[in-house]
Amino acid sequence: MKPILILIAGGTASGKTTVVDKLKAHFSDDDISVVAMDNYYKRRDDISLEDRKKINYDHPDAIDMKLLKEHIILLLNNCDVACPIYDFKNHNRSNSTINIKHSRVIIVEGILALYDSDIRELADIEIFVESEPDIRFIRRLKRDISERGRDVDDVISQYLATVKPMYDSYVAPTKRFADIIIPNDTKHDMAIDILATKIENIIK
Repeated sequence: MKPILILIAGGTASGKTTVVDKLKAHFSDDDISVVAMDNYYKRRDDISLEDRKKINYDHPDAIDMKLLKEHIILLLNNCDVACPIYDFKNHNRSNSTINIKHSRVIIVEGILALYDSDIRELADIEIFVESEPDIRFIRRLKRDISERGRDVDDVISQYLATVKPMYDSYVAPTKRFADIIIPNDTKHDMAIDILATKIENIIK
């Protein structure tokens, strides 16, 4: 049976991972595999760390869409893939990979998960997670400092220079492709439950 492909998009720190985790709680680990678009930033060994810091990582060109599509197609054909791992401290793809097993449900999550038309055509369900800009900024600030080794000024500068304008230009417009829009500022358990039921019905 062909696996189900679910795309989950939304602004930075909108709660995409929370939605993925709540969905996974409805199924066994063998039923769902998750592909994080963040791991598919292009390798940039050709430039220095200082220059890599200046890259606009919220622009579609920063993503290796070709490799991502190849891996999605492999997973949909019941093959495992060696997913790259992105090192956020060094602003470059690491030399390590992680094995992603094929499963009955494949989830691709990332700010630009609904951007590429070829990937959208492969999808069965398209989701956009929405959250207020102020809340997203605060979440990103806390995350980047605690998990990615950034300082406050660096996070604020990047948010104003690229994150916010790229959201307005490339992320927010993809909301029109979504089958389901999940608000992540208030309770959203009902949306998760309905979505999980839909997935279960498709599997059966």
